[in-house]
Amino acid sequence: MKNRTKLPTVPVDRPDTLRHEIVALLNAESLTARGISERVGIGEKEVLGHLEHINLALHGTLVREPALCLCCGFSFRKRERLKGPGRCPVCRSEHIAEPRFSLG
Repeated sequence: MKNRTKLPTVPVDRPDTLRHEIVALLNAESLTARGISERVGIGEKEVLGHLEHINLALHGTLVREPALCLCCGFSFRKRERLKGPGRCPVCRSEHIAEPRFSLG
């Protein structure tokens, strides 16, 4: 077997910080955590951490449209966590629309 030498990873050249890019995206439109992660190029879990900091930095101006069960219509309005739920407490369905985020 050949030993391959690993090349050093080069960080992505960004003109702006990740949080500034996320704020710019949320000013333009309402997006899910998955949509933000696809556009910025980072993982969903990392996006959720950045959204928490953005909400603190902008003094609560982050608007969250709650997740919605696609089977029975249950809305997760009281949910505090930014991550979407895994299952509906009413009908136990896993078909749930992800919460959407924007800046108000």
